[in-house]
Amino acid sequence: MSGITVIKRNLAGEETWRYSGRSLKRSENAVILEALFNRDDMPFMDVILKRGDRFIELFYVDHWYNIFEIHDRDDNTLKGWYCNVSQPVVFDTDERISFIDLALDLWVAPDGKQTVLDEDEFTALSLDDEIKHKALDALGQLKSIFSSSIPFKLIDEIP
Repeated sequence: MSGITVIKRNLAGEETWRYSGRSLKRSENAVILEALFNRDDMPFMDVILKRGDRFIELFYVDHWYNIFEIHDRDDNTLKGWYCNVSQPVVFDTDERISFIDLALDLWVAPDGKQTVLDEDEFTALSLDDEIKHKALDALGQLKSIFSSSIPFKLIDEIP
């Protein structure tokens, strides 16, 4: 299992967040990694995201989203899934991946309740019609995945 750096970028390609994790599973089209939350504790939806929470993260080179399965740092309880609508991930090197975030997100609680986030930020982006369509299609795919697959385990998602 190797170390990997994740770089989140905005629409202009500027880096907005960087963190490290370790690769758990990799295929030609995807990678699953484990990373620890590297920000101070913060309330989010119906949970507290804590520094050190364990994130199992799935990134695809051919899907317009990524999915983070979040577990509590203290007792490994599942907090939920945070899904970013984004352009497909790019493998910059074997040890570094990056993606362009498109602001639109989906939060899925452990009971399956879904909440779409940041629609206003998404609407404010200057996106061409093709990218808007792909982003909205990705949101629909995510909603469908979680409507039919609770409990959902990221580690089972790629061969």
